[in-house]
Amino acid sequence: MPHWGSALPSTGYYPSYRFRPLRGFYRGFHNLWGPEHQLVSGDQSSVTIWLDRKSGSGFKSIRPFRNGFFGASVKLQPGYTAGVITAFYLSNNQAHPGFHDEVDIEFLGTTPGKPYTLQTNVYIRGSGDGNIIGREMKFHLWFDPTAGFHNYAILWNQNEIIFFVDDVPIRRYPRKSAATFPQRPMWLYGSIWDASSWATEDGKYKADYRYQPFVARFTRFIVRGCTTHAAARCRPPPSSRYGGGLSRRQYAAMQWAQRYYMVYNYCKDPKRDHSLTPECRL
Repeated sequence: MPHWGSALPSTGYYPSYRFRPLRGFYRGFHNLWGPEHQLVSGDQSSVTIWLDRKSGSGFKSIRPFRNGFFGASVKLQPGYTAGVITAFYLSNNQAHPGFHDEVDIEFLGTTPGKPYTLQTNVYIRGSGDGNIIGREMKFHLWFDPTAGFHNYAILWNQNEIIFFVDDVPIRRYPRKSAATFPQRPMWLYGSIWDASSWATEDGKYKADYRYQPFVARFTRFIVRGCTTHAAARCRPPPSSRYGGGLSRRQYAAMQWAQRYYMVYNYCKDPKRDHSLTPECRL
């Protein structure tokens, strides 16, 4: 794990504890695939999903949303997890195949002695057609995500998308134009699957099923937002205690996270064609 002397800053706002979690998994989600690789606790407070040679597993929100704050506490598997992706994300891929929007939190598996990589990503109107345009920012976390549960969240409103880790904003993706921002309703998903071709060091290390099953645990789901059919007056939860955008303390915390823990920024990748990501030039 990386070590730096700078202390974790206080943000002054803790949305993961401000909002009450779902009272039951099935109140908000249903199985999407791999039902035999998914176990919901008796009180429906948590779900465990796993990947083995036969299958992975995924779940999906019952309702689509047009904005909101979406969070979960997640615990990852230690040891050899190369090639395995655990994901918590928003998408409308099933409604718009080949032309969808997506907002991702993805945990890229690793080899022993190396940290997990948390990848955030945004797709806008187009994936699956051979011209996938991702907007990846990657981080190594300031804690061991296999040692306990930590809170991960996405806030999406008409002006911005903010990614949170334990209520620290690690990335803000602002709306620069209608062409670079998701505006269609999306569903909330969780999944675990084999992405050996690219997940770990660009595919150098593959999923090794001698270490199966690969397990991910989710609990404390927070789903607070406006569904597709909500009244026009419905508004998403605020990104700060004062409403509006991030506070000065939250911006400072985000700068801390990006300075010490960000390991990749698509806008600074000289190999990328930035004509396809015009926000990088603004």
